[in-house]
Amino acid sequence: MKSSMFTVVFVVSVLCNAAARSKSSKMPVEPIKLYYFPPSPPCRAVMMAAKAMGIELEMVLTNIIEGEHMTPEFLKMNPQHTIPTIDDNGFILWESRAIIQYLANAYGRDDALYPKNPRLRAMVDQRLNFDLGTLFSRYLNLYSPVLHGEPFSDEMDAKLKEALGWFNTMLEGRAFSAGDNLTVADISIVVVFSNLEAFGYDFSAYDNVTKWFERTKKALEPHGYKEIDQAGAQMLASFIKKD
Repeated sequence: MKSSMFTVVFVVSVLCNAAARSKSSKMPVEPIKLYYFPPSPPCRAVMMAAKAMGIELEMVLTNIIEGEHMTPEFLKMNPQHTIPTIDDNGFILWESRAIIQYLANAYGRDDALYPKNPRLRAMVDQRLNFDLGTLFSRYLNLYSPVLHGEPFSDEMDAKLKEALGWFNTMLEGRAFSAGDNLTVADISIVVVFSNLEAFGYDFSAYDNVTKWFERTKKALEPHGYKEIDQAGAQMLASFIKKD
């Protein structure tokens, strides 16, 4: 009798603890749908960030080359018809940096990747804005025409080199882009350099950048760097080489 009573108490205890863990868990109830295309740098950043946070994604391949982002269904969800786009149980969001920040705010197990301290977070946000408005923008201005068969622009290359110089200075005395620890800013920025590496672009003159890149690649290896980011960059590079 005592044994059976102990078994009942034990089972109830386990179930209660499981329920408590479930209630306290910040993970989504259902996997978040991610509309993506593997070569897309912003998609790759979101995929690695989610993996680093332990967030399960339901991958929805959206082939933009075939126009799958222009269907009535997709346009109803995202009238800007961009990827990545997420659907978190009816909450729709696009723009990769906004998605990464949302994932960290909503489901981050701690604040390591996106600090809660106002000054530390401001530094991460500044780097994300630098990436969006300057670094990624200048990379895109240089390589988007090349992707469409146009010649390499020395003028756009000079603009990119200027941004690389600024980033090199920002990294002075820091292990990662916003401080001593990997953050979502590094995950967003690294995809630019993965592309540049795949394209054969030489940025070895920027010593802080090259050391940061190697350090960030190593830090992201457990979170899909090779199979997500490096593989996607090679896909993108193959498109350029075909042209």
